[in-house]
Amino acid sequence: MARVNNYDKVPAGFETSGFAGIGLSCKMMEPSSLSSPSDWELLISELSSWGVVPQPEEIEVVSLGEDERGPSAVLSGEKEWIAEFLPWGSDGLIRKRISSSDNTSISPCGGYYWKGIDVILLWESQEIPTNSRVKISEAMKSGDIDLAKELLWSCGEVLAKYHREVKDARTTPPDPRRWNERLSRMEESLRADLIWRAQHSRDTECMLSLGDVRLDYIIDNRIRIGRPRRSDALVPADCEYPAIKDLASLAHDLSRLHYELSSDLDIVELRIPLIQGWRSGAPEKWCSDRVFYSHRGGLAIWEYEQCLLDVLEAVSDQSGSPEPAVGLIRYVKRYQKKMFNSRIIGSLSMMAGFFGVVTIIREFPTSIGTLAMPVAFISASYLLMRFYRSLSPPPEIPLNRIV
Repeated sequence: MARVNNYDKVPAGFETSGFAGIGLSCKMMEPSSLSSPSDWELLISELSSWGVVPQPEEIEVVSLGEDERGPSAVLSGEKEWIAEFLPWGSDGLIRKRISSSDNTSISPCGGYYWKGIDVILLWESQEIPTNSRVKISEAMKSGDIDLAKELLWSCGEVLAKYHREVKDARTTPPDPRRWNERLSRMEESLRADLIWRAQHSRDTECMLSLGDVRLDYIIDNRIRIGRPRRSDALVPADCEYPAIKDLASLAHDLSRLHYELSSDLDIVELRIPLIQGWRSGAPEKWCSDRVFYSHRGGLAIWEYEQCLLDVLEAVSDQSGSPEPAVGLIRYVKRYQKKMFNSRIIGSLSMMAGFFGVVTIIREFPTSIGTLAMPVAFISASYLLMRFYRSLSPPPEIPLNRIV
C-alpha cells in the first residue's frame, strides 16, 4: 500500500498516516517521538486516562519496540510499565471487556483514550508465565498428542470461562446482514472468485467478543485482552460478533501452528479437544448444535473469515501468500459444493412435507386407508430432513479435509 496524505486531526504528540492500495485503504495514528519524559507528557496532554496510570513527571523511557500490532514502550517510574499504542484505535469495547471479565482475563491496568477512541494501553511490567502456544508447540514437536490434546482442551475451556463471565454484560441480537456484508467487502477488495453467505442461527447472539484470539493469549488459565489486528483498520467492523467467532479465531491459530511446525499429528484429533473444551463450559445457547450447524454457516464460515483477514494483511504489506489461509481457501468451493448437493435432500424433504399437507387439505382423512398417503409423505419429509441435517460437515473437520 502506498502512503497518502491524511489531514485528520490528532492529539498533540501524535502524527497520522494514510495508506491506500487497490481496493484497500486505512488510517493510523502513532507517536511522533518518544525518547524523553517531555515527549511522554506531550503525548498524554490531550488524552483522558482510565484505570491505574503513572504520574507523567516521574516517567522515563527505557526502550521502544514495535510488532505487527503497533509500537510499544517500556517506561520507568516508581515501577516499570509497558505502554502499548493502538495505531488504528479499537472498537470501543476494550474497557467493557476488562470490567466484565476480572476473574478470567489478563487485562491492562489502565490506559488513555481520545474522543472515545482507545489510544494507549498500560500494563504493569511483571514476569509472565509461559503461554499455551509454547507449551502446545513443544508437545507437538515431541509427538506427544495426548499432552497436546490436554492443553488444547484447557485452551477451549479458558475461552469458555471468559464467555460465561461476560454473558450478562452485553448481548444483542444476531446481525447476519452486516456479517455477510463485511465478507462481501473483503471478497471484493481481494477480487476473490468466491462468494459465501450464510443465514446464521438465531442463537448466534452478539456479545463482548474478543474478535482475535491466539493460543499465546492464553496464559496460566486466563486469557489476555490484546490489541486489535491490522485487518481491523483495513475492513473496519460496523457490527458486533458472536462467541463462535472467537472460537474460530483460536481454531485458525491452531491451524497456523500446525502448518508452521509441519506437524505429522492429525489436525482433526487436535481440533476435537479444543472445540469440546469450549463447548463444555460456554453458555449453552452459544455453543448449541444450531450454532455449529454448517448449512447455516456454523464454525466454518467464521474460519473462512479468518483466512480472508490473513490474506488482507498479507496483500496490504506484500508479504506473500499467507499459509495455511490460502491453502484452506482453495477448498472452500469443494466445501460449498458438498453443502449444495446436500440441499437436494433438503428440497426433497420440503416437497414431501408439502405433498403431505396438500393431501390432507384436499381430502381430510376419515379412514386408515385415506390416512396412509399423507402419513407416508410426512414421514418421508421427517426422515429426509434428519438425513439432510446429518450431512452437515462437523465442526471438527477443517475446510481442506472435506471429501
